[in-house]
Amino acid sequence: MASGFGFTGGRSRCFTHWQEFQLTQCYIQSDKPTECRPLADDYLECLHRPKEIARAKAVQDEFIRKAKAVAKKEDRDPAEVIAQGTVGLTQGQQESSK
Repeated sequence: MASGFGFTGGRSRCFTHWQEFQLTQCYIQSDKPTECRPLADDYLECLHRPKEIARAKAVQDEFIRKAKAVAKKEDRDPAEVIAQGTVGLTQGQQESSK
């Protein structure tokens, strides 16, 4: 962490995670590095968000898989189904949500 300030001048979104890691003195005084692993993992997740990205990719892949199945069933182009964005919804749910 360079300065503790975010892009807009305030605290960065991960500053609290860094501060928890720093205040527990894990990175300096810990006899067992495994004690600090959960705090370090939280900080790294906040910085790079690998779990969030993996989950979003899984949701997107499932949506595309369902869109292809619907397109095949209805003999339509998968791009049309994806552009419509209503895979898995019934016709009644689509109309009531508008």
